[in-house]
Amino acid sequence: MKSEKKRAQEAIQNLEISPYAKHVLWIAAFVSAICGGLYGYDTGIISGALLLITKDFHLTSGQEEIVTSAILVGAVIGAMGIANLSERFGRRVSVMVVTAVFVIGALACSYAPNLTSLIIARVFLGCAVGGATQVVPTYISELAPASKRGNLVTLFNVAIGIGIFLANLVGFTMREKWGWRPMISVAAIPAAFVFISMFFLPKSPRWTAENEGLESAVEQLGRVRSSRKVIQREINEIHANVVNLDEDERGWKGLMLPWVRPALIAALGIAFFTQAGGLEMMIYYTPTFLSDAGFGNSSALLTSLGIALVYLIMTLLGCLFVDKIGRRRLVLIMGPGSVVSLIGLGIVFAMHPAQGSVGSWLIVAFLLLFMLFNSGGIQVVGWLLGAELFPLPMRAAATSIHAAMLWGADLLVTSTALTLVQTVSLGGTMWIYAGVNLASVLFVYFCVPETAGATLEDIETALRRGEFRPRVGQDPRIRSYDEEEEEAVGVMPNA
Repeated sequence: MKSEKKRAQEAIQNLEISPYAKHVLWIAAFVSAICGGLYGYDTGIISGALLLITKDFHLTSGQEEIVTSAILVGAVIGAMGIANLSERFGRRVSVMVVTAVFVIGALACSYAPNLTSLIIARVFLGCAVGGATQVVPTYISELAPASKRGNLVTLFNVAIGIGIFLANLVGFTMREKWGWRPMISVAAIPAAFVFISMFFLPKSPRWTAENEGLESAVEQLGRVRSSRKVIQREINEIHANVVNLDEDERGWKGLMLPWVRPALIAALGIAFFTQAGGLEMMIYYTPTFLSDAGFGNSSALLTSLGIALVYLIMTLLGCLFVDKIGRRRLVLIMGPGSVVSLIGLGIVFAMHPAQGSVGSWLIVAFLLLFMLFNSGGIQVVGWLLGAELFPLPMRAAATSIHAAMLWGADLLVTSTALTLVQTVSLGGTMWIYAGVNLASVLFVYFCVPETAGATLEDIETALRRGEFRPRVGQDPRIRSYDEEEEEAVGVMPNA
């Protein structure tokens, strides 16, 4: 009886390479990334809708926080709950389940007759948001070649930016014509499109290799790779990892292994700082706190729209350059700008400038600068690193806890933002967020290595060898298989 690897090699030789493989890869990434747009829209639409919901349901500030943060409670539940589904039935099926929940949740929110039903519906919708942030980056990262993984996975971030921008655009232009209910329900349309499209897209080759065998993995890779040599190389790497799978490394118990701990610390730390640095507060509450600072509703919503546009532009640029610049370097370059912007914003808020004065324009300028540095730095890599740092046996569980940390930190910020402002003032709140952003730069410098250019298997090898953590004064990159081969034969890397 032929070995599985032998059958896989024969399958590669008999494989008919599609001339459209690269297109299929990008289409799969684009379509699945739409879930990021749904996340951005469904979380961002509350910025403009909250003013109308407050008027309809006569909400207090505490109830506003509950309505806003309800979706985040669901996101934590969805992020943790999707792991078993993703591991058992695959990434593609999980994306389909998530989009179905998006459709039902958006419609349930839009038809909510009272405050209680609205909160429950937003928790349910949040399950889709959290599930999407776990499974979509994982699905794309397992489809993508190492050289394009950063570009493709960060399409999810770009889609988030598009969703947030569209939510703010709808909130600014259509809130009076539509009201808040159609503003929310319209998200069901793209969710239904993704659900249908996923029937025609490839499965994750890594998940397929582990659960259906190498021959099936060859078939899936053949849909998204244009070279037999590349497929052969990738199958060899996948086989080397899959054949040595230890049952003790699977799922949640695998995360307890000492050699995995550096990746767990890096991923969870990045997840916390991605959301706890103040960006979500700006997205959700900019119209609210600018109105409190003396801005009119239209001016506050227009500023919020500008913030969303900056977020979109910077995440798009990050998507284009994250593989060239590197994940770690991008945060270290942009992070200090976030700190300075928030310090300046806190100073201006503390001065209580009059509307229309130079100070009020400085508020807008510092807000936009913060969005530029934060969304172009840590926001680009926050979702990406969680999808690429963990070995295959525990990847579903690890990405679930990573997504849960993202949403837990988001929930912490969102549910305490208005209370924090009332306690320490708006200026003091900005200074607290400045401290969090400074801590994020230090954390990345000491705990997060550079993963650009390394395959998922290279990263796993570095973890097993104890070579994952960056060492001060040394090259912080995880070396690729090609570099090690070149060194072995006496060729200098990048020569």
